[in-house]
Amino acid sequence: MAVLIPMPHAYFRFYGSLNDFLPPFRRQRQFHRYIKERGSIKDAIEALGVPHPEVALILVHGTSVSFDYLVQPYDCISVYPQFTHLDITALSRVQPPPLAQGRFVLDVHLGKLATYLRLLGFDTLYRNDYHDDDLAQISSQQQRILLTQDRGLLKRSIVTYGYAVRSEHPDIQIIEVLQRFQLQAAVSPLQRCPRCNGPLRLVDKATIADQLPYYTRLYYDEFAQCQHCRQIYWKGAHYRRIQALIERVQTASAP
Repeated sequence: MAVLIPMPHAYFRFYGSLNDFLPPFRRQRQFHRYIKERGSIKDAIEALGVPHPEVALILVHGTSVSFDYLVQPYDCISVYPQFTHLDITALSRVQPPPLAQGRFVLDVHLGKLATYLRLLGFDTLYRNDYHDDDLAQISSQQQRILLTQDRGLLKRSIVTYGYAVRSEHPDIQIIEVLQRFQLQAAVSPLQRCPRCNGPLRLVDKATIADQLPYYTRLYYDEFAQCQHCRQIYWKGAHYRRIQALIERVQTASAP
């Protein structure tokens, strides 16, 4: 008669926004999961659907561990997202050192969000022909935060800084990002070209007058020009809409 040998398992509990990645029956509760022999805790967490850049702290029986920790049978594992009001740098063994600046690279589905980030002054790389390999390499080599809705892309081992954008609506996406990375104080509107990400510089009207439409030349005196693509900007009707967007986003994302 065959004897059934129970497979080893561990107990998991995910907190806060990490529950977004779990099926409803596993959210906000402890559950057990069968584990592979000598499998890392990083692999176990990602097998459950949670990308490693979203994780800020892992506790096993109350002790902080790194992604390399090998899961043991009957471990009690607690997994936490980024804390917004608590500094856990000294405690966490998985949270990477914070970046000095909020610099981003975005996948092909987040073009509107890229425009919004540039309007708010953030260095944001975006092209509609980036491949996943390009995005992962740029994020790793240039130390940029990878924003994507592709959770598999965030699981790539070379990606350290990243965030899975939850909302489908750009007006909400920008608020998500500002809150997640606590960037409200870093907003510096209208410093970057929304088309190409180049820096904007004030330019004397006389030097660009021949490039301006007749009525623009007649009624406006203040201009900025992108130092990369040479696009010229002035405070026309679009400026009021941009200002309204910036004010709305800053108000909604305030701590």
